[in-house]
Amino acid sequence: MLLRGLSWLVLCQLLGTVINVLVLPMLPGPIIGMLLLFVFLLLRGEVGEPLHLASRSLLKYLPLLLVPPAVGVMVYAEAIAADFWAVAGALLLSLLLSILFAGWLMQKLIERQQRREAP
Repeated sequence: MLLRGLSWLVLCQLLGTVINVLVLPMLPGPIIGMLLLFVFLLLRGEVGEPLHLASRSLLKYLPLLLVPPAVGVMVYAEAIAADFWAVAGALLLSLLLSILFAGWLMQKLIERQQRREAP
């Protein structure tokens, strides 16, 4: 079952890479694959047991993916400090945009759920 879930994840990433190479070079292939998986799950309406098992087992190793960026920040600390205000401004702007988008999306999802529950 785990192998079937991992196969679905790899297939989505592979399709995303193919779309990236052939049609959409401005987005990375894994991002396109993730969007394809998201659309597939939306259309299906549920996450199957193989995919759930595969994703749960991969989530255990997520902290290992965060170590290289942390090391990069420490190695390039001087360069980041030299452009501190630009980095801080970009982070603040992205934070504000993310909060606004998350709030808007939450409102839309609440409205959608209320429409579904209304008789």
